[in-house]
Amino acid sequence: MRLSLASPKYPEADDLRCVPDEDGRLLVATEVPCRDLRDTLGSFATGVTVLTTLAPDGEPIGVTISSFNAVSLNPPLILWSLACDSPRLAAFRCASHYAVNVLAANQQWVSDAFASRDDDRFGGVGISSGLAGVPLIEGCSAWFECRNEVQYPGGDHLVFIGRVERHARGDAADPLIFHAGRYRQLRDDCGS
Repeated sequence: MRLSLASPKYPEADDLRCVPDEDGRLLVATEVPCRDLRDTLGSFATGVTVLTTLAPDGEPIGVTISSFNAVSLNPPLILWSLACDSPRLAAFRCASHYAVNVLAANQQWVSDAFASRDDDRFGGVGISSGLAGVPLIEGCSAWFECRNEVQYPGGDHLVFIGRVERHARGDAADPLIFHAGRYRQLRDDCGS
């Protein structure tokens, strides 16, 4: 079953959004319960990143994201997505640049700060200035400074493709990992 859910905001969208069924439960158009789908997707371990940019008025904006992924080496492209109902969506849509800050294993508190609804997400977080003045979070495993290349509607999220203009690895060797609804750390006991 496929539903057409084009909207005034994304008239070209023909997507698989979560929609309520006749009993009011949220289901994707494939009739998979959203909570079950989210739990199953949580079986895939991801790194944890904070995306940062500047709002048009110069205010630093940041949000915790686990949807970061590589797209291409030539040209150097990455992707990530943000919920369409995020209050930070407008700032990222119109920004010329943004940074992907790959959090280190000891930066769970940074992830929590940027995932919160607190207005002062940058409080206590060391930052430096990157391309176009975009904030870079200190102590990360890696940074990718990107030009905001293109955006695509993707269901209840907007998918961003960024062109990597500058990147660096930090001193922190291990990244912060998220799996099955919890933060995790890498272990070196694979037995190989």
